[in-house]
Amino acid sequence: MERSRSVERTRRRLPQAIVFDMDGTLLDTERAYRDAFVAAVAAFGRDVPEDFYASLVGISSRERGSYVLAQFGPEFPWQACLQEYRARKARLLAGPVRPKPGAAELLADLSSQEMPCAIATSASRPTALAALGQAGLLSAVTVIVTRDDVPAGKPDPAVFLRAAEALGASPTCCIAVEDSPPGVIAAHAAGMSVVMVPDALQPTAELRRRAIRVAADLLEVRVLLRCLRNVEGRLA
Repeated sequence: MERSRSVERTRRRLPQAIVFDMDGTLLDTERAYRDAFVAAVAAFGRDVPEDFYASLVGISSRERGSYVLAQFGPEFPWQACLQEYRARKARLLAGPVRPKPGAAELLADLSSQEMPCAIATSASRPTALAALGQAGLLSAVTVIVTRDDVPAGKPDPAVFLRAAEALGASPTCCIAVEDSPPGVIAAHAAGMSVVMVPDALQPTAELRRRAIRVAADLLEVRVLLRCLRNVEGRLA
């Protein structure tokens, strides 16, 4: 009886679904987006300090305004700058977009194992569809939740909660795979177990406490998820 209870407790801790961030996690886009943002701001006569841009990583474009105006002053033409930034991003997305190493293989693994998975991104829906299409990953994920689908973006947990709902899974039974601080905070606040795969920024001690694992890349995430599925197989 005690062994049965132990097995059931272990089974409840195994993931029922996986929720991925997109930019910087599945797609190698963060540096190109940074360059587009820096160029857009430069078009209006300002430079972007590295530490300031770091504070924007993982935050949607529509929610960057207050940060930008606090940095450059209320007279800065943010709306015009935002249009310039979006135009530069659109040109980037018209060409090839590189998946992160191991992304296609990991998604194929999850599909073959019939593991439900979703994307929860700070990008708009048109940007997400364009980027995933250019990277060849659009058909690999059926559930895509974007900034357009929720009242507030990361670090608010809404996008992760919506993804779990769409998958029919409890957030506490989901693993979220994220690269950015706002994303890790959002997924953790949603109640998910978070695997951080750092891209533009390295994890702080606080982020490490929120994550169950900091992985070097998606290849390591693939191994981790395979190990979890093997545990589930032995319990079956």
